[in-house]
Amino acid sequence: METVSSLHLSRRRLIGAAMVLPFTASLVRAAEPSLAFDELYGKFGVLGLEFSDKVKRLAGKGISMKGFMAPPLKAEAQFFVLTEVPMSLCPFCSSDADWPDNIVVVYLGEKQTFVQPRQTIKVRGTLEYGSWTDPDTGFVSLLRIRQAEYSAV
Repeated sequence: METVSSLHLSRRRLIGAAMVLPFTASLVRAAEPSLAFDELYGKFGVLGLEFSDKVKRLAGKGISMKGFMAPPLKAEAQFFVLTEVPMSLCPFCSSDADWPDNIVVVYLGEKQTFVQPRQTIKVRGTLEYGSWTDPDTGFVSLLRIRQAEYSAV
């Protein structure tokens, strides 16, 4: 008889945990630190822009950022460029362009179609910094958000 009572209590706990879990997950997501474009770089040094202490501290961690999607090179791709202001052209269309200080490359978990360039979006994913060349595209980046997802704001 005690076994049945214990089993019943365990079921109650399991059902209770299952009901609370979605709320707990949303609280964890809400607790992700956000990063703004004006927090990306600390100062301009001898070698150029230096990453901020906040970027260094958050590297490898889940973050969220708001911005705009630059017009993609293809209609459906697995990455895009997040910009501080809406852009009507790709930020790399000119051959002599240096890395702008107000963009971040976003690598998605899977290929997706994209939103209009004037739509504000929120991106969530893992922050990386430092120069890196994508072996598939040859695209060079200084800041990346990996395993990302985005939604319109």
